[in-house]
Amino acid sequence: MTRVALFDTNLSAAPIHAYLVEAGHEVFVIGGNPDDYLARSVRNYIQLDYSNEAAALALVDQLDVSFIVPGCNDRSYLTCAVIAEAREFPGIDSVEATDTLNNKQAFRRFAEAQAIPIPRVWNVDDLPKDRPLIVKPVDAYSGRGITVLQSISDHEVAQAIERAQEFSKSGQYLIEDFVSGQLYSHTAFIANGQIRSDHIVEEHGSANPFAVDTSCVRYNLADPVLNAIRLDITSMARALKLVDGLVHTQFILQDNRYWFVEVTRRCPGDLYSLLIQFSTGAAYAENYTRPFLGEPFDFDLRGPPNQPIMRHTLSQPAEQVFGAIHFHQDLQVERYYALSRAGDLVAAAPFGRIGLLFANAKTKPALDALMTRTVQRDLYSITSA
Repeated sequence: MTRVALFDTNLSAAPIHAYLVEAGHEVFVIGGNPDDYLARSVRNYIQLDYSNEAAALALVDQLDVSFIVPGCNDRSYLTCAVIAEAREFPGIDSVEATDTLNNKQAFRRFAEAQAIPIPRVWNVDDLPKDRPLIVKPVDAYSGRGITVLQSISDHEVAQAIERAQEFSKSGQYLIEDFVSGQLYSHTAFIANGQIRSDHIVEEHGSANPFAVDTSCVRYNLADPVLNAIRLDITSMARALKLVDGLVHTQFILQDNRYWFVEVTRRCPGDLYSLLIQFSTGAAYAENYTRPFLGEPFDFDLRGPPNQPIMRHTLSQPAEQVFGAIHFHQDLQVERYYALSRAGDLVAAAPFGRIGLLFANAKTKPALDALMTRTVQRDLYSITSA
């Protein structure tokens, strides 16, 4: 039985773990939080803070694994990149390419050099006064540490920079144009620098505008926009010499113009893999995992395509004790994953979550209506008793 190390213990990595076990591997899950889902639910859990790259490498040598698999966060992918550079495991980019994509500031520099559309970046000493700006950490996630500046005063800029630095492990920040429009993700599998399969997901933040909590697969993006995005992805892949695997991006679309805001190579979180699987029938977690095992993609469908599925992270704009969920309409629940228990004090989004909901709306018009009601925060109410 082949040994595999999975660097992530979060619930979002569960479909990856399930595929590895189903494929007949002996899987060791590695992470620092013993309360995470996989840490509590699987036999081969090893508690280790894998941001300690030397310790992670030593553990991989000790376990004598044949393959390593990053999970659903940038830190796990970076650690795997460091290990792979030392031990030559398949399916993982160089550390240089990983740093370029994971660090927002480094990615902006790369994108500008490649003529890839991004919001304009500004130096703190040369800020414009005629437009809104956004200040963000270069290495945080889920909307942490972000501030939008509608008026540019020295005091407000200083406060925004201080907040961004608080949430940045490196203490670095980025200031760029605040671009309004619809947020989407483009998730694509590449082989030999070409896209073999891809999907578009519409994304919204209802509890926190900078943390996605509501999403669904969309099939109607205009061909010129989608084709341009695909060309940009293949351009990135060639320039960075990306290995075969997943390239996941977020972009903002305004009319027919778009700007990339994030690019990653790890599996997206909040069970994004199941949104694609339930909606399209595609084996997303499996195909994410296959390159790390040195295997080709398999795009045969595992379920019915074109299903009107909504994914929603139940969360709150303000801190509140969680007691119960009262839904305001009937729902066909595909899956529900509880993340909080009654009586828990749940922090405001993006720091606290109550559960992950996958709902089948049965028809596209019903999905549109369900998405609208959810984004308007009228689908349910949270009570403390």
